[in-house]
Amino acid sequence: MLKVGVIGVGSISEMHITSYLNNKEVELVAFCDIHEGRLAEKGKLFGVDQLYTSHQELLENPEIDAVSICTWNNSHAEIAVAALQAGKHVLVEKPVSMTVEEALMVEEVAKKSGKLVQVGFVRRHADNAKILKQFIDNDELGNIYYSKVSYLRRLGNPGGWFSDQTKSGGGPLIDLGVHVIDIAWYLMGKPRPVSVSGNTYRKLGNRNNVENLSFYQAADYDPTLNDVEDLTNALIRFENGASLYVDVSYALHAKEDETSVKLFGDKGGAEIEPALALVTEKHNTILNIAPQIDSLGFDFAKSFANEINHFVDCCQSGEESIAPIADGVEVMKMLNAIYESAKTGKEVYL
Repeated sequence: MLKVGVIGVGSISEMHITSYLNNKEVELVAFCDIHEGRLAEKGKLFGVDQLYTSHQELLENPEIDAVSICTWNNSHAEIAVAALQAGKHVLVEKPVSMTVEEALMVEEVAKKSGKLVQVGFVRRHADNAKILKQFIDNDELGNIYYSKVSYLRRLGNPGGWFSDQTKSGGGPLIDLGVHVIDIAWYLMGKPRPVSVSGNTYRKLGNRNNVENLSFYQAADYDPTLNDVEDLTNALIRFENGASLYVDVSYALHAKEDETSVKLFGDKGGAEIEPALALVTEKHNTILNIAPQIDSLGFDFAKSFANEINHFVDCCQSGEESIAPIADGVEVMKMLNAIYESAKTGKEVYL
């Protein structure tokens, strides 16, 4: 039985908590949050009575084997390092940190501790991603040389800590772009990034003036606080000659929201968002293939359950996670390089 504590019990933590509760190999023993009211509420809701307002105190609990870190981005690395030094396995929400240096520090401490660090790249655990990876691993797409990903919200700045640069490290790129960049890079075979050219824009603000159209707002939403970008776009080049184009937004004068992940190879192509589809060529004819599976799209709850179950299995078996800390470091290199390129107006070489 793996005994688990959850640090940070805000919105995303519920996906971790419910998945742990549904895993028969887990005993959920402790919660931690700096907001005492929310901590007490979640403890009562999920039947957890060991409640801490300090992550250091939770980590001193010798019966806890592993933790999920679901806090603000600016505390991910610090808490991950403390947890590893306390002898705990770690599942840390994406991004693993706000800087490459922090990510490398987590990786170094993980190696010394011998404990597992899994990064919360939840889309890697989606059923449609697993299916597509089987096709890719069997060379159905051939050499994947280009990927195009978008995560566009026309009205979707959640506010709160998400729009506070000091806590988030950025806006839609580090919040949303991390997901689509990672899943495309993962399916491309994780080629080494060598250069990045990016742009960020702050033109529309959080658009809190808009009426008659609702959108998700963080628990601590404050319409006056927003110092992150509205839109980011970038081109990432890889050592093997492949490239990835990304655009992501919190606010954009677009007709509708859009989430798309497209991969193009010399034998075939594929889409995984908004739905799994394959493109190939047989007998001089182009074929669009729609796999017959339960869910072609990204199933949020099922993917989190898969992610948590994989983490638990790796903690117990000692096997490496499919989302290791080394990948978290590489993704941070790409994110940071995009922001640096946008700031300097020049291509950044990695």
